[in-house]
Amino acid sequence: MAKPAHILLVEDNRLDIELTLDAFREARLGNSVHVAKNGVEALDYLFGQNQYGDREQYPLPDIILLDLKMPGIDGFEVLRRVKAEPEVKRIPVIILTSSREEGDLALSYDCGANSYLVKPVSFEGFLRVVQQVQDYWLILNMGPPKEQD
Repeated sequence: MAKPAHILLVEDNRLDIELTLDAFREARLGNSVHVAKNGVEALDYLFGQNQYGDREQYPLPDIILLDLKMPGIDGFEVLRRVKAEPEVKRIPVIILTSSREEGDLALSYDCGANSYLVKPVSFEGFLRVVQQVQDYWLILNMGPPKEQD
């Protein structure tokens, strides 16, 4: 990607948010990261609702890093809604979760996930994951064209 990417991190755990953002800073990635702390906030951001109506200030993300286990609207429901809407369905969704459950893995892909990553325990592991996400999803991978109106 020629320009810095916009990343939407959907995560309800404060420590995981800090760890992820620290890993992005440590890797010196020039991407902007917006954090949505629950499913409702993520959907508002993605669909430009409520405080997220200004697309200049809150541009659509180039990728979504999505946690599954959140109270209220969980990651599965966010994923279903994203993949059902033409204006956002082509945005790659990378599940970033602590779950190693086969059922969660299968349901994530059934709902349209583009990738499933288990959160590493160590900061060094997180740093490697962030760098690999950057390298593959934002540099090597040819992203889908934007949906036409």
